[in-house]
Amino acid sequence: MSDSPTTTGKIRVALFFGGRSSEHGISCATAGGVLGAIDRERYEVIPIGITPDGVLTLQPDDATGLTLAAELPTVHDNGTRVFLPESAATREFTVRLADGSYQSLGEVDVAFPILHGPFGEDGSIQGLFELVGLPYVGNGVLASALGMDKHFTKTVLAGAGIAVAPWVTVTRARLAQDVGRAAPIWRRRMEALGLPVFVKPARAGSSVGVTKVKSWDDLDAALDFAFAEDHTVLVEQAIVGREVECAVLQGRDAEPPRVSVAGEIVLTTREFYDFDAKYHGASGVELVCPADLGESELAEMQRIAAHAFEAIGGAGLARVDFFFTGEGFVLNEINTMPGFTPISMFPACWQASGVTYPELIDELITLGLSTAR
Repeated sequence: MSDSPTTTGKIRVALFFGGRSSEHGISCATAGGVLGAIDRERYEVIPIGITPDGVLTLQPDDATGLTLAAELPTVHDNGTRVFLPESAATREFTVRLADGSYQSLGEVDVAFPILHGPFGEDGSIQGLFELVGLPYVGNGVLASALGMDKHFTKTVLAGAGIAVAPWVTVTRARLAQDVGRAAPIWRRRMEALGLPVFVKPARAGSSVGVTKVKSWDDLDAALDFAFAEDHTVLVEQAIVGREVECAVLQGRDAEPPRVSVAGEIVLTTREFYDFDAKYHGASGVELVCPADLGESELAEMQRIAAHAFEAIGGAGLARVDFFFTGEGFVLNEINTMPGFTPISMFPACWQASGVTYPELIDELITLGLSTAR
């Protein structure tokens, strides 16, 4: 880390990563990718790592150690403390060093939060940035909160006329109300979905806490597994179809959203695209980009993705996941801060569309600086 703020004339970017969620390590790996690819001729980066306890620390501007490996990287508490601007009157950041002394980090032009999961992707930190008048990359408070909560995402998308998988949302309290009843209401609603079903935490990503249930005897264990991540859980009907995804970028100057070509997740021996397959390269899954879709099929998928992005009030970026049944597209999820690691589908889809990783970073920062909140 530098001893003093520089006056290089470059755009100064505060890169926030880590965080309190179970996706802490994925966020760190994303930070490694961004630090290694960002255009150093245009940008000066201030890396702000958030520990699993929520402490904001100043980290070295070095991608070393922030890579995907057998053990995911972690933000360690190095004794520093970063303080955001006190008000919208300034964009000056301050750091208290490990020896107790204070130092100005200078003014920041834009925040780039690459945080996944609760306390970062859910509108929390976006609200903090808006409170102090700091421009930032990505979706705003409302879109972030909607995209993080699968129940409300599906509710809004269904209201916009977009096909989603049938689902039942439950909490522990609601399930407890059913205990002792002759015909438990929530159990009957779940079983009406048919088998198999997916059991998911409402507010988690990267397939954390997700189980595919093929027998109702396994439902209780799957619910417990999901409730470990969130107090609200979705039980969702499994859709038979190809798993295809596309990446979305906000349009410039009030233009419509831009949508990439499609990528496809091909399951060979795995039940679903789980955490190990996404980030540890586990076998049983193949990622194909671009996906083999007809011209009209791709156009329809891109149209729905743009419509979904606008339906949640999206800004900056998103990845939209679908099931293609052969007759149409069923939207699975919209991710408002998708994985950005070297093996993630979001940058892969844009690369297949002619946009390189450094160009993608540049475009996101440009959008963050120009978006009115």
